[in-house]
Amino acid sequence: MTDARTPDARVGGRSNAAIDHGSAVDFFRVFDLSTSPHMILDRELRFVAVNRAYEKVTMRSREELIGNKLFDMFPERSEAQDRLNASIVTAFETGEPDTIALIPYELDRPAAQGGGRELRYWSATHTPLLDSNGRVVHVIQNTNDVTEIAKMRPSGHVAGHPATAELALWRNAEAVEEAYQQTLAENEEFHRLFSQAPGMIAVFEGREMLATFVSDTFSRFVGQRPIVARPLLEAVPELAGQEFVAMLTEAIEAGASVTREGLAIRIRRVSDNLEETSYVDFFCNPVRDADGMIYGVFVQGVDRTEAMRAVHHQRMLMDELNHRVKNTLATIQSMARQSFRDPGDLDNARYAFEARIMALSRVHNVLADRRWEAVPLTALFCDNVQGIDPARIECRGEELLLSPKTGVALAIVSHELFANARRYGALCDADGRVEIGWVFDRAAPDRLAMTWREVRSRKFDTSLRPGMGLRILRSIVEGELGGSLAIELTEAGLICTFEVGLTEAAGFAG
Repeated sequence: MTDARTPDARVGGRSNAAIDHGSAVDFFRVFDLSTSPHMILDRELRFVAVNRAYEKVTMRSREELIGNKLFDMFPERSEAQDRLNASIVTAFETGEPDTIALIPYELDRPAAQGGGRELRYWSATHTPLLDSNGRVVHVIQNTNDVTEIAKMRPSGHVAGHPATAELALWRNAEAVEEAYQQTLAENEEFHRLFSQAPGMIAVFEGREMLATFVSDTFSRFVGQRPIVARPLLEAVPELAGQEFVAMLTEAIEAGASVTREGLAIRIRRVSDNLEETSYVDFFCNPVRDADGMIYGVFVQGVDRTEAMRAVHHQRMLMDELNHRVKNTLATIQSMARQSFRDPGDLDNARYAFEARIMALSRVHNVLADRRWEAVPLTALFCDNVQGIDPARIECRGEELLLSPKTGVALAIVSHELFANARRYGALCDADGRVEIGWVFDRAAPDRLAMTWREVRSRKFDTSLRPGMGLRILRSIVEGELGGSLAIELTEAGLICTFEVGLTEAAGFAG
């Protein structure tokens, strides 16, 4: 436990190296014999040292006090304890003395003096004690008991009497304290309002950018790290070399307002120590004292990270939409070329072309419902596809989410297979059905193998006549999807097997 005899202690910023038993003057003895009550607290508000005058005025021995916390030894249920605590904390945080002109505070009387509690009036000055590095390590309190003066009445004394002068002095101190408390309350209200401001607000002072005020929003932005009364780069070291510090320096050196829009700031998350980039609009203004000298900078900021990400995402969506529209138009152009290759049967060609356009429309609806993120494979082959009763379709395979490009291409493949089955295959009979299976290897997720098998009781004509639909299948599977296609017509029905490449990411549902 450090005590008042610490050799390197400094009071009010001035070295007090003479606090040493080997010096000519024993300052600890001076401290102990002083008629004015003094005590010293550490940062936990524990008693480090008290002098004899303090023991006498508080009616407590140093053996009782040393090592114990101030408010454990002297509890007070009124606002007086809050005021006393605030004054001591201010001295610790600012490194400057803080004074309470007048404060009523109750003390417990020892049993030998009748017990109970006694209301006393005090004035107190709290002075920080600094170590060799300039950090506040202790606070010394000079306490004066002014109870007797407070109980005086002016009518009992004549003009010019010493007691009357003391009473006038006390009354003046009382007025000063009331004015101070009013100012303090106003400052606290100002602090509370600015702390709760929706935008970031901070004030930095001096060359080290000592933070003297930060709003709750700014505190959350830097990860709730302790920053007040600390140099900026000590509290948030990752800001070193970033434009934010240069912006503050520019405002102070130029003595003019500085703004930045969408300034990138990298802040290390406390939870996982990873850096995260945010984009903030900043306005900085130099702060001047009464003589017009610049001593700091006032900073306001609005976090626009989500807005900028939304703009970036929207730009990406527009680029992707343009790309997909071009692909869709190319697909329609290819379908038109295949559909109208035979000019002798324009009616059937027009019907086939319109049916293919409708198939494209259906898959685009599925994509729109899913924000153009993915297409379930079952939505193309296994659901109520093109008005086919789902009971006539048997699907085997794990649900797979396809990229929009692959989904649009396989929608045309699905349409051609179902259209052929309804006109020539299993679905033109009441008892016909279709079995569809697929395999997607998790270890090699760039290939999809599918099998289409038609089943009906009536025998098929096994002669395969290549037509428009087959040409479209080969064009999409082998051309657009970079796969392979095999078709076999048996007496039991058509068997179509194909394997396609998945050039864009696909994934499993759930």
